[in-house]
Amino acid sequence: MKNKSVGRVILNTIKEKWMLTAGIAITVVGAIVMALFPPLILAKIIDTVASGTMPTFYMVLMYFGFLLVTGFMESARETFLTVFGQKITHSLRSALMYKYSCLTTSGLTSQEPGTVVSRFVGDADTVENLFTSGIISMFADACKIISIVAVIWFKNKGLAIVLLVILPFLFVFTRIIQKNMLAAQIENRRAVGRASGHVPETLHNIRTIHTLGKENYMAERYDEYICESYAAVEKTNFYDAVYSPVILTLNAIVVAVVMLFSASGNQTVLAFFGMSAGTAVAVINYISQIFAPVESLGMEIQTIQSAIAGVHRINEFFEMDELSVKKDSYIADNTAMEADSDVIVDFNNVTFAYDDKNVVENLSFSVKEGEQVTLSGRTGTGKSTIFKLLLGLYEPDKGSVSIAGQKATAIPDSEKRRIYGYVEQTFHMVSGTVKDQITLYDVSITDEDVIEAAKAAGIHDAIMELDNGYDTICKPEDFSQGQWQLLSIARAAAAKPELLLLDEITANLDADTEKNVLDALNRVSKNRTVISISHRTNAKTGRIIEIV
Repeated sequence: MKNKSVGRVILNTIKEKWMLTAGIAITVVGAIVMALFPPLILAKIIDTVASGTMPTFYMVLMYFGFLLVTGFMESARETFLTVFGQKITHSLRSALMYKYSCLTTSGLTSQEPGTVVSRFVGDADTVENLFTSGIISMFADACKIISIVAVIWFKNKGLAIVLLVILPFLFVFTRIIQKNMLAAQIENRRAVGRASGHVPETLHNIRTIHTLGKENYMAERYDEYICESYAAVEKTNFYDAVYSPVILTLNAIVVAVVMLFSASGNQTVLAFFGMSAGTAVAVINYISQIFAPVESLGMEIQTIQSAIAGVHRINEFFEMDELSVKKDSYIADNTAMEADSDVIVDFNNVTFAYDDKNVVENLSFSVKEGEQVTLSGRTGTGKSTIFKLLLGLYEPDKGSVSIAGQKATAIPDSEKRRIYGYVEQTFHMVSGTVKDQITLYDVSITDEDVIEAAKAAGIHDAIMELDNGYDTICKPEDFSQGQWQLLSIARAAAAKPELLLLDEITANLDADTEKNVLDALNRVSKNRTVISISHRTNAKTGRIIEIV
């Protein structure tokens, strides 16, 4: 997955959806070619009428037929592009989710939730726009401009020369307007964001504001943000209002100049600008068609620039380190532990640091099969980090961590749940039934295993009181805090692991609830190895290992 990139995702989608890709190519080319014919046919009809002859029904039918086919091609192109963009987005988000599930723990913790969401939503959408209103649309508009200029060259060389001179300036003018509009829109969004954030900030600190008498100050700041927003909107409206009249005026000027030259009696001028009445109508039609693609090109370039930034951010995400399973280490560790097979957990001179600050340093201890051990120590001594190392979420900087003779980081995901069960301080609910909360959709866990684990945890009776028992769709209000913790114990025990890891599971419970949870733990812990973290004296069991 490390070699995955946005380009590869797009190429795979093109290969898988080759019929859709072919449809896009056909409709793009078809729409460009078909749009050239109606003005030419209309010119022929007008020249026929001007000569005193009525046009044939076949000629009129051809005109409307080409208009219909052109409209169909353009509509089909937009539909295919929309579907293709959705396929790209689906493939890209699937690849992002798979990558996210493969990240190392350090990679996961380094990603802010907002940044991850922006990659899945904003950046993925910009890649979709790259196709729906970017590269393909730009190619189509560029080809349309070139084809129209080519046709006009054969019909009126003078007009073609005028267009070739004007179009670059028109394009530059369009880009200037669009950039200024974009800057104004961004400025407006920032101002709106500041104004939107100002309201909850004011409400949150309302007592302090009243105490200090800053009501007018807060009102003035809000008014300042609103004024900034209005000013930015006015800029956007100004540029929008200026652009359309300029384009329409330029269109009219080009048509007027060409018509004046075509009416000139000078033979040299007529060699470049002379044309029949029908050709004049066709030329006017082409001129009206050529300005719209120029305007679209500017927006498409902006879309492509934005999409490239999104592609870069997604590719950075794809390049992040992934979890790896080293089979050779897995076998070697099994062999190494044969000499002391009753040791289920072994920390051997382990050192681990966050940002170059050692949290665990030269730590060594072992836990034998069936033993119950409590890790004790003040906050910040690395007890939770020890669990993360046991779970294989982190690789120690020095030393080794093994469970049941296997290197912790080399244990395959498919085997982890059979080796250890992990109970945290709070229960993390998944969507689904009560049974799904316990199995976590593991089909190898039978209904009998679920009921056995629930009974051992002391939550079976509470589950059976629900409308549909174990098949009840789970909701937060179904259980109390203590019952959720019992359900967490049942989840850990359902796969019948050899080892239980308990992380301060009674920290947020009252005395009566704590007793029920501890009783459930005593039942579940029989014939199992247990390592727990606890600050409470009454929750410490078995051998105590002080972490300093």
